[in-house]
Amino acid sequence: MTQVLPQTAQIVIRSIQYRDLETVERLSEAETDRDRVDDPTDAEKSAKALSFRPWRGLKKALSLVWTPSQQTFGAYLADQDNQLRGMIRISPFNRTRSTWRVDRVAVVHRVEQPTDAPTDASPEPSKLPPKLSLATVGSQLLRHSFEKIWEARTWLLEVDVNDTALLALYRQNGFQPLAQMTYWMLAPEQLQEIAEREPDLPNLLPISNADAQLLYQLDTAAMPPLVRQVFDRHVLDFKTSLLSSLMGGVKNWFTHAETVSGYVFEPQRKAAIGYFQIRLCRDGAQPHQAQLTVHPAYTWLYPELVSQMARITQEVPPQTLELASSDYQPEREEYLERIGANRVAHTLMMSRSVWHKLRESKLPMALDSLQLSEVLQGFKPARKPVPGRMALLRLWNQSTTDPKADVNTMPRNDSTSGGTTQGNKPLINLPTPTEFSDPPQEEPC
Repeated sequence: MTQVLPQTAQIVIRSIQYRDLETVERLSEAETDRDRVDDPTDAEKSAKALSFRPWRGLKKALSLVWTPSQQTFGAYLADQDNQLRGMIRISPFNRTRSTWRVDRVAVVHRVEQPTDAPTDASPEPSKLPPKLSLATVGSQLLRHSFEKIWEARTWLLEVDVNDTALLALYRQNGFQPLAQMTYWMLAPEQLQEIAEREPDLPNLLPISNADAQLLYQLDTAAMPPLVRQVFDRHVLDFKTSLLSSLMGGVKNWFTHAETVSGYVFEPQRKAAIGYFQIRLCRDGAQPHQAQLTVHPAYTWLYPELVSQMARITQEVPPQTLELASSDYQPEREEYLERIGANRVAHTLMMSRSVWHKLRESKLPMALDSLQLSEVLQGFKPARKPVPGRMALLRLWNQSTTDPKADVNTMPRNDSTSGGTTQGNKPLINLPTPTEFSDPPQEEPC
């Protein structure tokens, strides 16, 4: 039998506020220590534990001159009796904001026991186990996000395959598996050995906004149709605005990082066949993170691009390199296993489509209140149809060719009217029968 929260304990979902930043940071750090399920190769997730503190003043300053900066992410909190019970962070996945991503769902598992609790062994409704608390509070946070973000048609997330509680929560709220992700790590010794090989990349070019169309075509060809439909990327997603470049530069200056990217151009097909982006840590405090995209028809580029990235890492303090692969990229996984890369994480990418239902109004003239006879009444003709010219000709041909036709329908001569009639009404206005005798002769004058 499923347990539910008591009726007196009402959970209120609200947006994050300035005074909640301290509590959110502590909750995020506790969740990060308990389980790490974030994508280690996503450079956009700079604060895996939602560390808003370093960017608090910068975001407040940007809000005075650029309002959309507040809409780059969203966070909602669940309150119960003025106590924080849970938190969710969401962010748009693409520029058109048609796909949103659930970055984290964190729930406070410790439930305070009331002071007047009885001493018997029977558990009270307020003493909820961790899994039940995650299922109730997490579901309310997710459904509130689905209703709040009306522009989102698809939701995307990643969860550790060993986290059964989160998997059950997401499946309960309609998420289905999309792809399996594996994260790999290359040690500094392996990078140094790979860097000794000279990469064969004669057409390696730097990336600019003019190459957005080529990168979009490469990204489209490198993934199956279902994943491409969920990601819903466009050419605009591969362009970088001036303000984003400035923000990225300030971010790299604070974190002592540097981003290097490039793509391989095929001159015969006029297309990009390979792309890499590596985020280097210059102080050696964090591992290097890399993103790699290769056209399925040019899998021989994997050794060349990895060798190129390994040579770039030799210019900074030695550190490990992290990169990811999916189950629809078997050539990449085979190459990483061959060079001795270590598997560090295995996650499941899940997606969910959202169809917002409009509220139905019960009006007296609603369609569901109409009976079948009333519906068919509208298909009846409003007046008697007027016979057309084709109907009259068909009736005349039938009367002249059928000898057994009715007498009333047969034409007859009427000496008084001088025409063909049917009863007292003329059927067709035809000339009177002509006489084939000779015309009268004129008398001589």
